[in-house]
Order: sequence, then C-alpha cells, then structure tokens
Amino acid sequence: MFRQFGLPELLIILVLVLLLFGVGRISKIAGELGKGIRSFRRGLSGEDDQEKSDEEADESKKE
Repeated sequence: MFRQFGLPELLIILVLVLLLFGVGRISKIAGELGKGIRSFRRGLSGEDDQEKSDEEADESKKE
C-alpha cells in the first residue's frame, strides 16, 4: 500500500521545508526543541527539583 521514502523523496521534502520556513527559523525551532527535550529529561530524573530545593534550604538557613 505505502512504500518507504527514498533519498529523492526526502530531499524534496527537505527543500520544501527550507522554502517554507527558512534557515533561521528552522534553527530557532531546533534550538527550542533541544531545550524542551533537556528540560523533559531533567524533570524525569528529578535533578532539577532536587537542586532547587537544596538551594532554597541553603538560602533559608542563611537568613
């Protein structure tokens, strides 16, 4: 029914995306996507929450 995408089809799609969005906008989208993935991974591991709670505890002890 559906066939796999080959190299020519992928190149055509890439050119169309570049024409629609432009290089600058694609790099911004990719950067935001990377930040979102990093934030998601930190949220899953709990590193971010632990660091914030440690910092808040240290600040309250100083006051």
